[in-house]
Amino acid sequence: MMLMKYQFGSVVRGAAAAVAALPAQLPPPRSRLMLALLAALAGGAVWAGDEHGAGPLAADLPPSAQVQVVLQEHPLVQAAGAGVRMEEANRDRLLAGPYEFTVTAATARRHDRTERTRTREHEIGLERTFRLPGKAARDAEIGAAGVSEARYALGDARHETARLLLARWFDWQRAATAVGDWQAQVDNLRLQREVAEKKVKLGEAARLDLLQAEAQLFQGEAELARMQNEQARLTVEWQQNFPAIALPQEAVVVPPSPLPADSVQHESWRTRLLEENHELAVARGAARKSRLQAGRLDADRLPDPSLGLAVARERDGAERVVGVQLSIPLPGAGRSADARAGQAAAEAAGAREAQALLRAESGARQTIQLALSSYSQWQRLADVAQRLDENLRLQEKAWRLGEGQFAELQQTRRQAIEARLAASRARLDANEARYRLLLDMHALWPVADASEAGAAVAHTH
Repeated sequence: MMLMKYQFGSVVRGAAAAVAALPAQLPPPRSRLMLALLAALAGGAVWAGDEHGAGPLAADLPPSAQVQVVLQEHPLVQAAGAGVRMEEANRDRLLAGPYEFTVTAATARRHDRTERTRTREHEIGLERTFRLPGKAARDAEIGAAGVSEARYALGDARHETARLLLARWFDWQRAATAVGDWQAQVDNLRLQREVAEKKVKLGEAARLDLLQAEAQLFQGEAELARMQNEQARLTVEWQQNFPAIALPQEAVVVPPSPLPADSVQHESWRTRLLEENHELAVARGAARKSRLQAGRLDADRLPDPSLGLAVARERDGAERVVGVQLSIPLPGAGRSADARAGQAAAEAAGAREAQALLRAESGARQTIQLALSSYSQWQRLADVAQRLDENLRLQEKAWRLGEGQFAELQQTRRQAIEARLAASRARLDANEARYRLLLDMHALWPVADASEAGAAVAHTH
């Protein structure tokens, strides 16, 4: 699947124009379907391809090139990559088989008392156990299934790392946004205090108004300091976990984009989320591998035979012996027990696959619902914040003109501050939910590589 990158901003073209502009660059038919799906998701977003992957996908996201470095070098991804190499080695071991040639050499001295002779005898043998027909093919399938599962696990590690990166990025954005909002409030409260001080000196206000203005300023400064400390903590945490990505100087404000309300489209997203779910793919791969292993243990009810060839020289070479030996172990109860254990393990893996499917379906619906509801919530809170800001401006103007009560102004200010902070958080929540939806559909960052795609093709067949 060709990675499609997008950039949110002003709506320049509709989704239909974006689809019409790019299909020729994509291999049919799945990529065209993916493009149409994501274009519908993006609504009025502008699509742009970046062949080098160096630019940001959106103004409020880190650059794609830096994200790729993180997804490649993160310890969780490195461990999963080592797991792939381990399974590749295990596949090669299974292809080679568990049996090796055994060379035997023996020498003896014969003492014939009847004839009163002493002679030397020598024997050389070659022996090997052979897998019965069908067992080698089963071992090859088990090895390939193990590699496929490990590659899906690698994709899952990259995906989980990308999820963590996205969550921590927006955690920092929330703190930075709160710092900016509180800094603006503190600046305004300082101006309010200066006005109150002047009014008291002129006898136009009571000293209590000045004390209340100072108290509100001190509260605002304390909250600003708290959020600055929180931003500093998140900055240190970010630098420890993702040193390859530099944080911006300040939070980037990007209004959320609306999502289509078409239920058919939502079902398409759900289907795509299930198709790209790494956890489900890992569970399915594990179940398939377990079934193959169960079949292999059942085949081992019939033991593998051993074939040997021996050449001997007896009586100082006076006699030469060539022999062929065939040995077949007699199967015991242990082999049947192994087969039953393998079948039980396969059933357990199947149950875990079913449970993973339930989690994936529930998670897909929750991801879609969160993206939709968070946008609606932001709209409501943004409208409330705008109305309260307007009310605050009117009350401030009236108070400066000597009208209204200072206590009412303070109450309105607190409400406006809370509404503004809630709207800012809702904006970030809506953008994060949208990006999370795109991430889980593999349309945000490259969380899958070519080897995983090859495993996906092999798994479907």
